[in-house]
Amino acid sequence: MSWIDIGALDDIPLRGARIVKTRMGCVALFRTDPEEVFATSDRCPHRGGPLSEGIVHDRKVTCPLHNWVFSLETGAAQGADEGVIATFPVRVEAGRILIDAAALGRRSAA
Repeated sequence: MSWIDIGALDDIPLRGARIVKTRMGCVALFRTDPEEVFATSDRCPHRGGPLSEGIVHDRKVTCPLHNWVFSLETGAAQGADEGVIATFPVRVEAGRILIDAAALGRRSAA
């Protein structure tokens, strides 16, 4: 994997999100734990809601438009909802967030 430094962990509040613009579009970063971050596409497949503006809880995000819930680990919609959002490998090293550059080019969902 080819890792790209996309920012400081402390730039994302705990249980918060931020957007990173890439060549492939906007990626939402979600901080679920002091040392845990997930990266997904920013758009809900239901109505295009901005997931980065949703509520982060456990390892999930709730879309701010119609309350659809997505796993940040798998991208799968939860409960009776259907759909999937793209997820991207990330890791935290020395307080910096790194994302797999190659995975951005393989966006298959959302």
